[in-house]
Amino acid sequence: MKDILKELNEVQKQAVTHVEGPVMVIAGAGSGKTRVLTYRIAHLLSLGIDPFNILALTFTNKAAREMKARVFSLIENTDARNVWMGTFHSIFARILRVEGHLLGYPSNYTIYDNDDSKRLIKAIIKEQNLDDKIYQPNHVLSRISNAKTNLISAKEYNENTEIQETDEMAAKPKIGIIYSIYSNRVKKADAMDFDDLLFNTNVLLRDFPNILFKYQQKFKYILVDEYQDTNFSQYLITKKLAANDENICVVGDDAQSIYAFRGANIQNILDFKKDYPDLKTFKLEQNYRSTQTIVKAANGVIFNNKDQIFKEIWTSNEAGQKIPLLKASTDNEEGFLVANSIFENKMNYQLANNSFAILYRTNAQSRSIEEALRKKDIAYRIFGGLSFYKRKEIKDLLAYFRLVINNKDEEALVRIINYPARGIGKTSLEKIIVAADKMQKSLWEIISEMSVLAGLRINTGTLNKILGFATMIKSYSAQIKSKNAYELAKLIASSSGILRELYNDKTPEGVSRYENIEELLNAIKDFSEKEPEINDETRETGELSIRTLDEFMQDIALLTDADTNNKELTDYVSLMTIHSAKGLEFPYVYIVGLEENLFPSIQSLNSRVDLEEERRLFYVALTRAEKQLTISYCESRYRWGNLIFCEPSRFIDEIKSEYLDLPIEKSALKKENNVEKKFSDSTWKYSHGIQKSNLKKISNITNSGGTASSDTELLQTGMDVEHQRFGKGKIVNIEGTGSNKKATVFFQTVGQKQLLLKFAKLKILN
Repeated sequence: MKDILKELNEVQKQAVTHVEGPVMVIAGAGSGKTRVLTYRIAHLLSLGIDPFNILALTFTNKAAREMKARVFSLIENTDARNVWMGTFHSIFARILRVEGHLLGYPSNYTIYDNDDSKRLIKAIIKEQNLDDKIYQPNHVLSRISNAKTNLISAKEYNENTEIQETDEMAAKPKIGIIYSIYSNRVKKADAMDFDDLLFNTNVLLRDFPNILFKYQQKFKYILVDEYQDTNFSQYLITKKLAANDENICVVGDDAQSIYAFRGANIQNILDFKKDYPDLKTFKLEQNYRSTQTIVKAANGVIFNNKDQIFKEIWTSNEAGQKIPLLKASTDNEEGFLVANSIFENKMNYQLANNSFAILYRTNAQSRSIEEALRKKDIAYRIFGGLSFYKRKEIKDLLAYFRLVINNKDEEALVRIINYPARGIGKTSLEKIIVAADKMQKSLWEIISEMSVLAGLRINTGTLNKILGFATMIKSYSAQIKSKNAYELAKLIASSSGILRELYNDKTPEGVSRYENIEELLNAIKDFSEKEPEINDETRETGELSIRTLDEFMQDIALLTDADTNNKELTDYVSLMTIHSAKGLEFPYVYIVGLEENLFPSIQSLNSRVDLEEERRLFYVALTRAEKQLTISYCESRYRWGNLIFCEPSRFIDEIKSEYLDLPIEKSALKKENNVEKKFSDSTWKYSHGIQKSNLKKISNITNSGGTASSDTELLQTGMDVEHQRFGKGKIVNIEGTGSNKKATVFFQTVGQKQLLLKFAKLKILN
């Protein structure tokens, strides 16, 4: 192995080479966190440590793949692939495939995604004759998820007086009953949801000391990425596995703990020393990503938090430009200013679209940004929208795969028993469900037994179709181990009728759905042709098996939006919530919507703990930027159909004035030589100091040649007026009174617009 240590700075080198005992690496934004983890694994391997004894836990499959690829590039030892590296869920799903029989699960159990769980919750709410407006499926599922994260079973949930009182006060006393039915249904289907993967691993390690000892002996060296994002369940598992040797290394940044709503507990990293008194702590404080201005601005913000591990992030990068603050009258104008700025930067510096990212607090903010980008013909992609694996046609085919792998998967069975349509109606299906519940059997046991089906008063034609469906699924199941993933997937897609159904739909949507199925099969083919991972059995026997469909399904069952890519578009501006941006970086970053009650969120203003999480979220947003950071806010914004007046966010004040550029003058698009420019010919002037009072002093500059009408009473129907953005026009109608007074104006360039006069600042032309 090449000498990799010379590529590290002094603190990174110390963190990599201190391999015995508990270690905590506090890694500031852009300080080389992934490099330390990767090099530490490579260093362990260079010391001759068996890769099968190394466990590396991440939060996304993408992070695991990147780390594994980097380890391979550092060390020539092909055994490096045998390091147990993956997400918490994928690693423990793998262990449960082997040990799950102790808890009553087969090795081919199904993993329910959020949609499967939500659909089942909806069905239970309906069966129990509960009002789904009170027992909202998302809320119920969140409540159950929170219980599992805190290792509270359905039985314990229903026996806990405090929990029951909480549900009673919330007028949702039946959540415990729903939880019990849900758990029984999922178990009966030989399935686990995402939370079960961690919950059941904890049960396994708690109730079977021999299994705990087995994996304590196996995992001699444990590494945990993004430790600040771990929840109680994850914390407990890692603590138990590391109990013998205490060779545990956690890497994270308390300043980037932003997932409390998912159950993440920042105290796990703040209190790590309490669990390991002999802890050795290394602080990575040199930022390699951002300019000095960005780093210092971010430091000034996060310094306001009380709960933190103190560190002073610094960088030797260039000073960089100050941070422009864009002030807009409305959210539409905010979108216009941001799109304009991106266009100007692209033109001035010859930049690609993918140099830019626009970050916002909530998904709803994307609308005005999207409209502005479209008008500028700037390609963009929204992250966190409907991912590839959540599209209906994809989930339909995946449901076939799931049922073939696990015949007891009831959610999959219900989804596809009559898709494509084969004459098995809703009434027949309901009879099967009732019979299964009455006989305490799975749906599969009912439909695959002629003697049972015959007693359900289902007509002969439908009966034969149900038996035919069961026979088809059985024939696929028999080929799981003999055919590779692609061969079986192609057979299922073709002979089930899905490909024919989609191919015959020649609408644009139908063509797109067919192409999506084709893309899925392409992905499976690529998976099938890759060399299978070497597991313990392979290590013992030397046999490499084919990559089968059940292995592919386990891979994709654990995918997140961050792990999927849009191959149709390669150069785009990235639009996403700040939560989605965690772990990413871009040369140019725009943070929009810096307003009180939006960012920080109104829900965060009730406690210091919540407000500090919002501040950490802002810190994460700031530190995504490499070269240039821009922030913006609006004076007014529509929410739920009402125009709300906005106050600039307190977080703006927390950025030291010396790092901000405050615009005090701007002009709208101008025409030159009768050709409209494609980007603003704005003139910007900046002040070097900003306080919240200054934000309100930004004046709107009007051009000479007319009368600026601040008094809306002067405006009348038929008047010729000028708007700073839309140009010249004529008032065709005025309605309303006072602050709600509106005018309909026909503009020469953009057509008819309806304007709220108190904001329009129309200029009466002489």
